Amino acid sequence: MQIVPVLAGGGTRLPVHVGVLSALAEMEIGYRHIVGVSGGSIIAALVASGMNVDVMHQLFLKMNFSIFRGQSLFNLLLHGGLSDGRRFEHWLNEQLEGACFQDLKLNLSVVATDVRSGCPVIFNRATTPDLPVARAVLYSMSIPFLFPFHHYKDHILVDGSILAEDGLLRDWSGDLTPVVCFRIRERQAAFSHPVRRWLPLADYLFMLLRTFMTTISREHLSDTLWLNTVLIETDGISPLEFNMTSVQKENLYQLGYRTTCEILPMKMARRRQ
Repeated sequence: MQIVPVLAGGGTRLPVHVGVLSALAEMEIGYRHIVGVSGGSIIAALVASGMNVDVMHQLFLKMNFSIFRGQSLFNLLLHGGLSDGRRFEHWLNEQLEGACFQDLKLNLSVVATDVRSGCPVIFNRATTPDLPVARAVLYSMSIPFLFPFHHYKDHILVDGSILAEDGLLRDWSGDLTPVVCFRIRERQAAFSHPVRRWLPLADYLFMLLRTFMTTISREHLSDTLWLNTVLIETDGISPLEFNMTSVQKENLYQLGYRTTCEILPMKMARRRQ
């Protein structure tokens, strides 16, 4: 069986999407085309480049996400984000060995949002063959105020997860291969975040962004999209949790794995009826 997986959002909860891919491999569900949105575009890019899912699992268990979290108010005022994103882009470009879209083993589409039009901007082998994949992923995961707005041609780009869900459910492969969107949703409020006396504005912005991203993840899913979407619900880990322990990361991985194994076969069976 073939599908087109859409790894949608999730922020720093990347191990969830690694668990999803592990479940697909175990169920022998293949894909020649994969779509990444926001944090999900990191995982989609790595697997499209040929990285083994088990290697990816270990990579993110050991990874310290906090190295990508910026706190520069000067950069915020000058460029629109607490971080300029360069450190993340450099790290991902190293993992991908400098790959452009035309170099990838799988067809990859990365989705960002144009804030001028509110429409998706799609990067893939057909539209941007020579663009470094790491740059497109940076565009897709540029959460407002955390990362800067990015200019690409006539577009001003921010995080792809701002898009409505129906903008992601399209015939990505061009041959009517079923599309399944794997979406992370927060079941309850995340834990509190301390505010430092010496730099409170950065912490206030961070809490605002966390609330914004969590609210997006809780949006109601319409009946028309239900069959094409696998919801993976987390408890108390925000999309912007940069200091997760290895245990928390492993729990997220197992959550993505178990939910996919339990829910996807039911959804596919309902589609065939």
